[in-house]
Amino acid sequence: MGKYTVLVTPNSTSATDITSLVEQVTWKGRKGSSSRSVVVKLLDDDGHNHAQSGIDIVKGYQCLITYNSTEIFRGIIMKSQRRDTKIMAFTAYDNGIYFANNRDTFSYTNKTASEIFADVCTRFGFEVEAVAKTYYKIPELIKKRATAWDVICDAMSLEYDATGVRHYVTSSKGKVSMTTRRDNILQWVLEVDRNITSYNYEESIEDVRTRIRLLSDEGTVLAESRNATLESQIGVMQDVDVLDETLTDAQLKELCKTILGEISTPARTLDLEALGLPDVYSGVGVFVRIPHLGLSRTFYVDQDTHTFKGNKHTMSLKLTLATDIEDYSGGGGGGTQQVYTSLKAMFQGTLAVDSELLQGTVISTSPLKIQASNDSKLIITGTSAIVPKYLTNYSVGCSIGYSGQGGVTISTKGAGDPWHTHEVEPFTLSGTANFYNALKVGDKVHLLALQSGKKYFVLDRV
Repeated sequence: MGKYTVLVTPNSTSATDITSLVEQVTWKGRKGSSSRSVVVKLLDDDGHNHAQSGIDIVKGYQCLITYNSTEIFRGIIMKSQRRDTKIMAFTAYDNGIYFANNRDTFSYTNKTASEIFADVCTRFGFEVEAVAKTYYKIPELIKKRATAWDVICDAMSLEYDATGVRHYVTSSKGKVSMTTRRDNILQWVLEVDRNITSYNYEESIEDVRTRIRLLSDEGTVLAESRNATLESQIGVMQDVDVLDETLTDAQLKELCKTILGEISTPARTLDLEALGLPDVYSGVGVFVRIPHLGLSRTFYVDQDTHTFKGNKHTMSLKLTLATDIEDYSGGGGGGTQQVYTSLKAMFQGTLAVDSELLQGTVISTSPLKIQASNDSKLIITGTSAIVPKYLTNYSVGCSIGYSGQGGVTISTKGAGDPWHTHEVEPFTLSGTANFYNALKVGDKVHLLALQSGKKYFVLDRV
């Protein structure tokens, strides 16, 4: 089992290790919350009625928790509680709490969700680690006397309405990030009889819809889609949504398809208790295998509670089915980080709405440069190009041999001599097979844009 450490820092230059006093640590978070929190229970008496921790919550003490020497939480202590049992409990929140505790008036016109997030962070002095790139420009977002968290949530919600892509906010080592949800599929395997100790699985069609209509502000139908197969089974159930009319027809159709895919899928929720994995928390995806239910799917963590007590680490999770990726329900086992998503699903999971299949021409091999056919200014270099092994020069170890079974013979004949027949002796030859398939200048190739043009996967020669 892993080992945790609890440090309390009264200032930026010193830290006190209070692990020896700690009885239990509860670390948790949930979807929709601006921050994660920890509750630490510790002994608060040295036997002479003297408090040992010395924590003063009004002085902005920080709490730092590591697990197997890796930091998993950093935040400010905001509440403490003492009992006659000489046990103290304090609660700390990571710096996402400042999103919820800062109010202002916000006004944005034609800004993307990522631009709004960056502006809010700049306004209140947040250190930013990463911001997922978004492209949909929100026509107008005005929030009066609202929290920073309110405006960020509204921006991410409007981004989802327009593109079908969900984002969430995380905090790590004192820095905040806005991340695309489907880019964070860890694929840790949770499996009954391996690391799941109990579970409760529920399916429901109460909120299922078989049709979706996207409307303008005036009520004009911009796009619509329906699941005819599902309608034949459960009847017509329609939903509508009002959208910005600046989306193209292609974007509207794609969005319609994405939304229908989600709302026509039965709700599948899973609550489980499992052995603890510190990488598994709200917002990430995990692969769950419960053979009794015929279940081998990816779920997103909506809520998590990790409990550290002594040398034992357990977690309670609330999960929802990941409907925005495809799963491969192959084998697997607990305790090993494995990827079960198909290559097709990997591509679909990273493509932006406006991505496309490209063609290009190799104009240099050292360093690699590929000129896009439809954009004379776009030159893809080796740093952003992903080239599969089969499009390189590579070697494969191999061996051939004969065991002496089967009566194989060969015939030989020298000049002016008669033919002689020989039985083949057993032999084994080992060596290396070399394949020369590297890209060459002038090769035309198919390219697939990944992560909104940040990466390009070279599929094959045209």
